[in-house]
Amino acid sequence: MHLVIGRTNKEINFIPSVEKGVRAQLDRGVAAGYPMVDLRVSLVGGKAHSVDSSDAAFQTAGALAIKDAAAAAGVALLEPVDLVQVTVDDEYVGAIMSDLTTRRGRVLGTESVGHGRTRVDAEIPGIELTRYATDLRSLAHGTGTFTRVYAKHAPMPQHQADKILAGS
Repeated sequence: MHLVIGRTNKEINFIPSVEKGVRAQLDRGVAAGYPMVDLRVSLVGGKAHSVDSSDAAFQTAGALAIKDAAAAAGVALLEPVDLVQVTVDDEYVGAIMSDLTTRRGRVLGTESVGHGRTRVDAEIPGIELTRYATDLRSLAHGTGTFTRVYAKHAPMPQHQADKILAGS
């Protein structure tokens, strides 16, 4: 049993409407149409009016609250980051590490896997890997292989986020 002090039944009845508006705005996002993630929303107050209160009005209020909060807090666009393992002949390790760095990758380490071959582990934004198979074949003269696995989402650099936001 819940006891709510100082609220009328009419105000309590609109809480689901506010939540529906908040959830809809989070799904639509506030920047470039991408959904918003990793946040908590708390309803701290509200008031119902016998004439102006409606389901649609409270949904709109919830959506506008999200927009206002996002504008005040700032929004970061996230991009998927993959964990990549590249295995190449030892003579191409330097070229591969340089290439991974130019792709905004962060080399995590290297390990000899025997027979004159080395594995390079790195985290790289997924978008930077769209043509990687072709580029690796060229850099390692056909001797390289790689695997990639989704690792996480990370904030996108601001200059790239600005390009995306300008296009929306």
